[in-house]
Amino acid sequence: MTPGRGYHVLFLCTGNSARSILAEAILNRLGAGRIHAFSAGSQPKGAVHPLALELLNEVGLSTAALRSKSWDEYAAPGAPPIDFVVTVCDSAAAETCPVWPGKPALAHWGIPDPAAVTGSESERRRAFQAAYQALEARIKRLVALPLASLEPQALKAALAEIGSSGP
Repeated sequence: MTPGRGYHVLFLCTGNSARSILAEAILNRLGAGRIHAFSAGSQPKGAVHPLALELLNEVGLSTAALRSKSWDEYAAPGAPPIDFVVTVCDSAAAETCPVWPGKPALAHWGIPDPAAVTGSESERRRAFQAAYQALEARIKRLVALPLASLEPQALKAALAEIGSSGP
């Protein structure tokens, strides 16, 4: 981390339309300028899922800057330096990621895909709410970490422990 800029977290998922978008919005609120979030996908859908946007609006989070984008944007020269990369879907965790400049800490926080849920509108909304709640619980734990005082191995272990725990 560069002093004065805060920490940068990149949330990855395959489509970058739901889980990683939710995580980006949640962390940008809870990080309070100390931790900044970005999101991307290996195969971005090109649009944020409407139910993700609806939920974020309902809980008062800004959606203006959210968009589905490729992870290539964050591996390119001139991209913001990334301190932590967190995969939130199992397929992205299994993919070969780009080489991230600066060797950020990597973690996997698997969250079921709410966009894959079929059924009634109510069932689909509940799936998005469950993903939001699980991500919010994990992100609260991330924000509570004493990031500046953790050695790299301890930080990696803490991020992994957050991902292996339930919401």
